Amino acid sequence: MVTESAAHEIEQRPEPVSRPKILADGVMGMLLFVFAEIMMFAGLISAHRIVRSQVAGEMWPPYGQPRLPVQETAVNTAALMVSGIVLVFAHLAFKKEASRARLPILIALLLGLFFVGSQGWEWVALLGEGLTIQSSTYGGFFYLIVGAHGLHAIAAILALGWASVDLYKGRLTGSQLATVSVFWYFVVLLWPVLYLIVYL
Repeated sequence: MVTESAAHEIEQRPEPVSRPKILADGVMGMLLFVFAEIMMFAGLISAHRIVRSQVAGEMWPPYGQPRLPVQETAVNTAALMVSGIVLVFAHLAFKKEASRARLPILIALLLGLFFVGSQGWEWVALLGEGLTIQSSTYGGFFYLIVGAHGLHAIAAILALGWASVDLYKGRLTGSQLATVSVFWYFVVLLWPVLYLIVYL
């Protein structure tokens, strides 16, 4: 049996104070996902570096395998980097007025499509020159690492497309834009690292 004084003490407890979240749930979830993907790419890069260091005479790419188009891919890399910068402007515009972010998001999306399309065209050319995933470890690592990034880029483009549609409909929230942007920044910032390791 609860005494009267005990019941009175329970009633007098203050309500818990709800503190504002440091990060939105979507952003936190995306950051955790990105961290896991960084670990995956770190493993792929490590395996690539180990195999490359064990090649006889340090001949890389191996004899008879086509060279990767370094200059053309540098243009694609620049386009992808610019898309990340444009998305920063989209954030700033969204904070002032949501409708102002429409054009920057669209530009970032188009630059992303240019990057993926150019990489696809590059793959077609390399396959025509005999570089396949089975032609050598050189080809295997190229298609595995660049292909994994390409899949992430396509997923990020779809996410940007969804954000753009929702923005036009007036339904996009700041936390949703931030969540999509975290994924896009991951794709953008990872690529120069892969470009330096795989292409150069």
